[in-house]
Amino acid sequence: VTLLYAFLHMRQNLKYFDKMRCLRKRSAVSFLGVLVICLLFMNLYIEDGYVLEGDKQLIRETATHQLNPERYVHTFKDLSNLSGSINISYRFLAGTPLPRKRYLTIGLSSVKRKKGNYLLETIKSIFEQSSYEELKEIAVVVQLADFDSAWCEGMVQDISQKFAHHIIAGRLIVIHVPEEYYPVLDGLKRNYNDPEDRVKFRSKQNVDYAFLLNFCANLSDYYVMLEDDVRCSKNFLTAVKKVITSREGSYWVTLEFSKLGYIGKLYHSHDLPRLAHFLLMFYQEMPCDWLLIHFRGLLAQKEVIRFKPSLFQHMGYYSSYKGAENKLKDDDFEEESFDIPDNPPANLHTNMNVFENYEASKAYSSIDEYFWGKAPSTGDFYGIVFEKPIKISKIKVVTGTEDRQNDILHHGALEVGEKIVGSKKGRQCTTYLRLGEFKNGNFEITDVEHKVLFDINCMRILVTKSQKEWLIIRSISVWTSQTPNQ
Repeated sequence: VTLLYAFLHMRQNLKYFDKMRCLRKRSAVSFLGVLVICLLFMNLYIEDGYVLEGDKQLIRETATHQLNPERYVHTFKDLSNLSGSINISYRFLAGTPLPRKRYLTIGLSSVKRKKGNYLLETIKSIFEQSSYEELKEIAVVVQLADFDSAWCEGMVQDISQKFAHHIIAGRLIVIHVPEEYYPVLDGLKRNYNDPEDRVKFRSKQNVDYAFLLNFCANLSDYYVMLEDDVRCSKNFLTAVKKVITSREGSYWVTLEFSKLGYIGKLYHSHDLPRLAHFLLMFYQEMPCDWLLIHFRGLLAQKEVIRFKPSLFQHMGYYSSYKGAENKLKDDDFEEESFDIPDNPPANLHTNMNVFENYEASKAYSSIDEYFWGKAPSTGDFYGIVFEKPIKISKIKVVTGTEDRQNDILHHGALEVGEKIVGSKKGRQCTTYLRLGEFKNGNFEITDVEHKVLFDINCMRILVTKSQKEWLIIRSISVWTSQTPNQ
């Protein structure tokens, strides 16, 4: 018994020592793991103080312009440390903090150009193209982002002289961020084989915009980004409000009102702190317009949501980079009498053979997309059934595109209908009135309410002769008048 007890006691001691050795091994492994992680974090911090350590892999992928939004969307949306403002001291060069929150802030960042200067014309266009009622709902923030103090002082004097009443009214502010708040701008990575001065220029521009966004985060409900050489459409704010209202209930990160660069990009103001942090994190990786695309994707908006006609036009001839020529123009821009269609809620259907995913709904949307059907035959139609009876003042239909100018409706008519029958999915009108024929692939009619005596339930595009060419319906625009009494 004594020997058995001694054997069991010795076996228990051996197990204890084995356990202790395992614990020491695990402790050593854990210690080494912690040490390696600490060294990695120190290396990342030393390499770039503006970069969040946990996002180093994200940066590597962004640097190759191959960022995968689906992989990072949840992580990026949950980064709470990107929701706060960046600690910067701004200098007010003209104007004072806004007394009340506005509907829309318009942000401009400007630097000294070697040739030409368009900032004053841009500010003038913003105010001149806005009505008195619209001016009450906007704030314009101009950031003079050049480190040349003499140039900044001169620009402030010009702005103050020409727009004194707007500054006094509290709708124009001019700010500046001292150079000491900027990160390193020399010796940066030369992604895309850009020359050093180009890398420095675009990297600083990213920081300029980050600081501007940070300042504007709490000034209004929405924010639109413009360049300092832009001309505005008449009553652009009313058009923007109409679009925002039409998107109510749907998710969006960026709405685009110009096809060029970072002109006319609209954001919710609550997204500005994250966007500001994002631009700072990747300021040296790529140009701003590329980063804006990645930001949109990371917040789960996969597709571009761009509206036509464009509300803003690039007017500068000389670029702010080295004074190089920049003749880019937005051919979708319309300056005078801009009137965005209402396109009331409706069900859309067609009996044409639809090509791939160019379905019927894409022609009725104000977004830059279209319906595409294979060669239609006589009697084929594209139908619109409105959710409620409406009064229509104007209708405009455009077929074909610049790339496929022959894919138009060569022979067709537009009709409106009443006396709706059928179930919700199969509703249609029993009676139609023809309003006219298509000419060169297009149709437009005004004063419809004076030509049609009934409340309109349906509208359809009717093919009156078969064609061998396919059909693109680029846009269907409907303007309504007063709501009919029901």
